[in-house]
Order: sequence, then structure tokens, then C-alpha cells
Amino acid sequence: MRLWELFFIAVGLSMDAFAVSVCKGLSAGRARPGHCLTAGAWFGGFQGLMPLLGYLLGARLESFITRIDHWIAFVLLGFIGLQMVRESRDCPDCQEMDASFSPGAMFPLAVATSIDALAVGVTFAFLRVDILPAVSLIAVVTFLLSALGVKAGSVFGIRYKSRAELAGGVVLILMGTKILLEHLGFLG
Repeated sequence: MRLWELFFIAVGLSMDAFAVSVCKGLSAGRARPGHCLTAGAWFGGFQGLMPLLGYLLGARLESFITRIDHWIAFVLLGFIGLQMVRESRDCPDCQEMDASFSPGAMFPLAVATSIDALAVGVTFAFLRVDILPAVSLIAVVTFLLSALGVKAGSVFGIRYKSRAELAGGVVLILMGTKILLEHLGFLG
């Protein structure tokens, strides 16, 4: 997998965390640098950890699934992408979100926003992606976008939340389709 493809996957995966970060920034009111760093660390850390766990799981299952791995990648990325597109249409009121950046408030959000990254990690195992650079890129991109999301939420409000989730979902659907088309010989 090429660097630009990994970058787009990283951006797509980070859109849930970005959207939640926007809501955290909105609920916090005036976002301080510590808020931005805290959100970036939680979301970036879990977005890096989950694909690694998925990769390890996928590597153990690889011998059973090798012949259909491209279909699994297509279905998983497509499903995750469709979920994100659907969630972009459900726009719950972010102002109800807890303004706390404590571990008790951030842990469940970090886990919830990184579940899709676990599935992507399984896909990475089937595609034989070099996992350490991949998860590092995902973690760094998510860290930066989450920190930016907190600041954007405190400055701009909720305007960009649903657009971010929609864009992330579309990117994942397109990447899954590209993987399938390449394997079927339609793309070189």
C-alpha cells in the first residue's frame, strides 16, 4: 500500500475522532492548549493501538482467509464508511457532551471512535501492510486532527462535524472499492 493511500485511510479513520473533538471543544467553550493535547493524545493513541491489535488478529486468521481477503477489505472498509456517512446525517446536539477532559471522560470516547480502526487493522494484515509505519501515520494524523478539532469546536462550533464524518466515510468506501478493483484486475 502506498503512502498516499495510507494517508487517506488515516484521515478517513480520524474523522470520528475529529468530530468528537469538535464537540469537546464546543462544550469546553474556550479550548486551552492542554485540552487540544489531551484529546490528541487519547484519540491518536487509540487510533494507533486498535489497527495494531486488528493486524495481529488478522495475521493469525490469514491462512484461513487468503483467497477472499480483497472482499473482506472491501466489505469492512465499505461498511465502516457507510456507518460514518449515516452518522454524519444524525447530528446529535454536541452541547450535551461533557466538557471534561479527564481520563474517565476521554477513555470511552477514544475506544468508541477507534473501533473502526480495529477492523482496518485486520484488513492491513490481509494486504500485508508494513504495520508500524501505518499505525504511526494513523496515530499522528489523528493526534493532529483531534487537537485541531478541539480548537475548531471552540472557535467555529458544530458547523463542520457532520461534513467531517461524511468525508471520512466516503474516503473509506473509495479505498475499499479501489482495493477490490485492483485485485479483480480493473485497476493497474
